Amino acid sequence: MTIKSGTITKGFVVAGLMNMAVLVFSRFFTNSVIPETDPVVMSNFGLLMIVVWGLAYISVAKHYPSVKWLIGVFAVEKFIYGFIWIKWMLNHNVLDVFAKDKMAGIYFAIYGVNDWIFFIFFILVFIRLIKV
Repeated sequence: MTIKSGTITKGFVVAGLMNMAVLVFSRFFTNSVIPETDPVVMSNFGLLMIVVWGLAYISVAKHYPSVKWLIGVFAVEKFIYGFIWIKWMLNHNVLDVFAKDKMAGIYFAIYGVNDWIFFIFFILVFIRLIKV
């Protein structure tokens, strides 16, 4: 499967914007339900770092061929968040989060799906780059 360079560039921007969506769900870090629900991964500091990762994705959008190993790091990072989300989903009931706050519930219901999608994207881009 070949992904066009322009599509890859857009993919990095979309990945970054998706990470920055945490600002909406957390109401710019004022939604206490998200950090209360997962204080280790989703503390306000953790949410801020998600935004920083998003900025990193956007920063390489037009220059990704020059930083192939960084793209590999992005894939690892998304894998870790996706794995942690599955582990969280197996041990918690997302409906309990929805009962406390709808935005937090939506966030916990979808953030891992987003991470798995972009893990696949980053790993495909990384494989493409190491073959060159």
